[in-house]
Amino acid sequence: MVSITQSRATFSPLNLESRSPAMRLAAVAFGTLVLAISSQVAVPMIPVPITLQTLIVPLIGALYGWRLGFVTVLAWLGEAMIGLPVLAGGAGGIQHFAGPTAGYLVSFPIIAAMTGYLAERGWNGKRFGLAFVSFLAANLLCLALGAAWLAGAIGIEKAVAFGVTPFLIGALIKSALGAAILKASAKA
Repeated sequence: MVSITQSRATFSPLNLESRSPAMRLAAVAFGTLVLAISSQVAVPMIPVPITLQTLIVPLIGALYGWRLGFVTVLAWLGEAMIGLPVLAGGAGGIQHFAGPTAGYLVSFPIIAAMTGYLAERGWNGKRFGLAFVSFLAANLLCLALGAAWLAGAIGIEKAVAFGVTPFLIGALIKSALGAAILKASAKA
């Protein structure tokens, strides 16, 4: 049985902690680029689009580790805040952090850190089931925080109907895909 308090000795997907500061900075820049690209793969829906962000955010956490994953996602959100077109549909700007998707955006560094933390403790792809549970928990936390914010604008019933329910099957698929990618990286 793998514990979430297990030592970090089992973590090594990209081994970024042992790399130079320049290499870690390059990883952050690459991660923000991948996040920006994943944001453009979107199915427009009201009030929240379906994107690949909820695959890539936890994957960055799991591959980079909780600290660098957290920093990478914060850097991407910082790019969005200053107006760079890195969010869904090429959007950017501070207003998105007060709109219907704000709760989802705020959840992203949390879920990157969560999957990174779990990966550092053995939930890192060597066992598909643990990686899947980690990704699914991240997706469900994102949906919960996103819906909680959205409920303030449209009420809890509509927030669940429009901000959670349409994304549940996608969360399962993205969790399985993320776990498979993580498992493949653990073999490399």
